[in-house]
Amino acid sequence: MIRAAIAAILALALAACATTGDAAPAHPEARAYSATADATADVDAALARASANGKRVLVVLGANWCHDSRALAGWLETPRFAALTAERYETVFVNVGMPQTGDGHNLDVARRFGLAEVPGTPALLVLTAEGRAVNLETAASWRNAASRSEDAILAELAALAEASLPTAP
Repeated sequence: MIRAAIAAILALALAACATTGDAAPAHPEARAYSATADATADVDAALARASANGKRVLVVLGANWCHDSRALAGWLETPRFAALTAERYETVFVNVGMPQTGDGHNLDVARRFGLAEVPGTPALLVLTAEGRAVNLETAASWRNAASRSEDAILAELAALAEASLPTAP
């Protein structure tokens, strides 16, 4: 009886080892979240390029530690997304650390464009070339980026590239 139990446990352990780590994620994932030391200067430069090129600015507020931030960055690196972003956006990655635990960084960038809080990562701001946010209502809703489908993310980014500015209340 003891031998049978040990054999069953060993079989389960071997089966678990054989199946962990080999499955590909359902999304691409960037190896490193690209973020620079001067996020404000990066955003300002993107706004200037957007103004000169007739584009919008895509500000991705995320962090290297965050699975969903790396997933969104991974999608943006794929040819399908890169074509859309090259045509319609100037993209900037801003490291915001861990704002949900009080260890946030560069949160002044979010506040500058009207996003008072970043409750988690990633958050995504779409700005006009003049620096007006197009999507404040949905900017903080990207915390599940790794669970979203490729088509859903692409459709939302395409729609935001064309979206009108929200009207003032």
